[in-house]
Parts: sequence; structure tokens; C-alpha cells
Amino acid sequence: MRYLMTPDKTPSAWFNVAPHLPEPLSPPLHPGTGEPVGPDDLAPLFPMALIGQEMSAEPWIDIPGEVLDILRLWRPTPLVRARRLEQALDTPARIYFKDESVSPAGSHKPNTAVAQAYYNKAEGIGRISSETGAGQWGSALSFACQLFGLECFVYMVAASYHQKPYRRVMMETWGGQVVPSPSDLTQAGKAVLARDPDTGGSLGIAISEAVEDAATHPDTHYSLGSVLNHVLLHQTVIGLEAKQQLEQAGEGLPDVVLGSCGGGSNLAGLALPFVPDCGGANNGSGPRLVAVEPSSCPTLTEGRFEYDFGDEAGMTPKILMYTLGHEFIPPPIHAGGLRYHGDAPIICNLVKNGWMEAIAYPQGKVFEAAVQFARAQGPIPAPETAHAIRAAIDEALAAKEAGEERVILFNYSGHGLLDLAAYDAYLHGQLVDV
Repeated sequence: MRYLMTPDKTPSAWFNVAPHLPEPLSPPLHPGTGEPVGPDDLAPLFPMALIGQEMSAEPWIDIPGEVLDILRLWRPTPLVRARRLEQALDTPARIYFKDESVSPAGSHKPNTAVAQAYYNKAEGIGRISSETGAGQWGSALSFACQLFGLECFVYMVAASYHQKPYRRVMMETWGGQVVPSPSDLTQAGKAVLARDPDTGGSLGIAISEAVEDAATHPDTHYSLGSVLNHVLLHQTVIGLEAKQQLEQAGEGLPDVVLGSCGGGSNLAGLALPFVPDCGGANNGSGPRLVAVEPSSCPTLTEGRFEYDFGDEAGMTPKILMYTLGHEFIPPPIHAGGLRYHGDAPIICNLVKNGWMEAIAYPQGKVFEAAVQFARAQGPIPAPETAHAIRAAIDEALAAKEAGEERVILFNYSGHGLLDLAAYDAYLHGQLVDV
């Protein structure tokens, strides 16, 4: 069962969770002085409109018409009830997922890529540098830059660059330039290669390269696909639509809202509009919000809550978050988009204050769930998305054991049609279970 809405129902404003957080966010700190950063410190990297959104306390921020017109090419995305999965699990739970795989890039990432390209174009910027893990962000940004006539240069984590060659092809099809990270194009990349010529890289390293690129090219701004407040803001169209569609389905609030979590953008997109309703904000009455991460990169479940750099080389401002340390390089799991040492300050704020839970799964359990979902429901999920599916299945089985009719909502953040090498490894017993 699919719950659809017409394009004119696409949200016309983003939901800003900042006024609803359990405590105010701590300011980012300048990497050199250790003092709180201001707009002038960020201006070499970001357009002023995005800097304003990063620091805004306004509850709603209007979506520009030109951005909305592009989002309506695929939005609103469907809300799907996974009836066949429910039947396969023999559970009384009702499982719904928001299908973000219908975007041109096949994931949720264009929701912010389009907005960021628009604001950079409006400020007269001609080129954007960025990083990507599994390639979903890089492909989304290449797509968005093409629409606004911007050059796009992407540093792709080397492990994923070699695991997922067709994501590189997607970026190049939309006019993006892509190199494996670490590269010999930046001082940050050269330093890492000098220490370990065979490294698979990390998102932290790729961020260092992209930031250095932007800082050394006067026509270039940097763009980030997760972590920052304005990125999470742009993704809230997902949860805003889901709330309307659950009403269509005859449901009230869900019992649990789930999302895979690396930097936090797809989880936040679905979950943040539910924060005012969640149990943490209402003395235990309301949806549980759950972040699902890989056991091999357990930022929220095992990390330290402290100020740390967002990149490996220490070029970015320090942000207060759960972190495994900015020099941490996780194993080269197939969920490349979740291989980040830190997490969004907003997500960390919710977890620290008990308004959001965090759980972690090993790669083998995640692919087991992905195959179970594909065989019951049809679509083949991205490895990142499969983390949320694993948690949704476990929630449904727990509901079965308890005899409860829980409503489970998760974000189907992207398809896995360019991740089939990972499925091949799993199906033939060659997947390393980390």
C-alpha cells in the first residue's frame, strides 16, 4: 500500500528543530583560536544564506521557489506500508517506510544538494568542492550543480571509489569530477598517503581535502552532505510529508521512528519533525526516536561526547558531538556513507539528553535484513538503508513477542542497485562481518 500526495503538497518551509531541543546547541570553535566561530569565519566556505540557516532559531524557514520547483520533480515521495514484510515476520506491527529512493540520484541527498547549489549560485560562486563516502552525496551534488550551472569536484573515499565504480559514473554523467581520497591534489591527502600509501581513506580525510580545495580556490565554496544544522534542516521535508501521509493511512503518531545514522542527515530528515511529539519531550508519551549505526563505526554507542574536528587534518571548526576521534579510520564496510568518526550536533544533543536512542549492528546482520526485505517486499536497499531495516525488523519481532500492535516508521534512504557487489559478497559467504 502506497500513500501518495500531489506535488503541490510538498512542504513550502523547512522545520527548524533548534527551538525544540532539550538544551541549546554549543557553538562551533575556531580550529586556530578555540573561540566560537562567527559568520565571517565561515564565509570563505559557505554562502551567507546557509550560514544564517546554520545559526537560526526561527521555527520555520521558507523554501525558495526555485528550489521547490526542482524538489517537485520527485516530491512528495511515497509512504509505503510494508505489508508483505509484516506477513513474512508474522507480526502485529504495522511497518511504514518513506521511500527516498525515487529521487533522480536514488537517495535522500538531493533534498539538501539542490538547496545548497541554489544558494551558492545566488552568491555568484562558480565551483563547489565536496567529499562523498558511498557516492550518494557526490552524485546528488553533481546533479544539483548541473541544474544551476556550477562546477562540482568530489573527493570520494578510496574504499568506496573502488567498491562502487558506477557511483563515479553517475557523478561524471551529471558533469562532476571525481578523484579517490586521499589524493595527491591536496596537502592533506599527500600527508595521509605518506603515512599509509594503501589506506582506504575515510570521510574525515575526504572532508580535509575538500575544505583545503575550497580554501585555496577563490571561486570555490565547500559543501557538506550531512552533520551541519542547515543540511539537517533541508532534509526535514521527509518527516513533514510522512506526518501528512500517516494521517492518510489512518494512523496517529508512530510508536518508533528509525533511521540509519552516519553523519545524521537521513535520520534527522525523518525524525526531527517528530521531536516536539517524542517521548523525551512529553514525559515518555510519544514516539521513540532511534539512530542505527554500524558496529564498526559506533560513534553514538561508543564514542566520547566532546569537542572534536569534523575532519582528519583539523582544518574545520571543532564541534561538540559524540566522536571516535578525528583520526579514526573505520574498516572499509560497504555502507560507506556511515563511515564517519563524528555525528551531527543536533543528533548528539538528542542522544545525550535521552530524547533519542542509539543502537549498532554488525555488517552481516544488516545484510541478512536487507535480503529478507528484498525477498519479501521487492526493492533492494542500499547498505546504509539496510541498517534501518534491520532495526525495523527487530522492532516488529519484539512487537510480535509482546503481542503489541506497534506502528514502525523508517526512512528508506536509498536503493542498492549500485551496491550489488556488496550483495554478491554476502550471498557467496565472502562478506567480512565487522
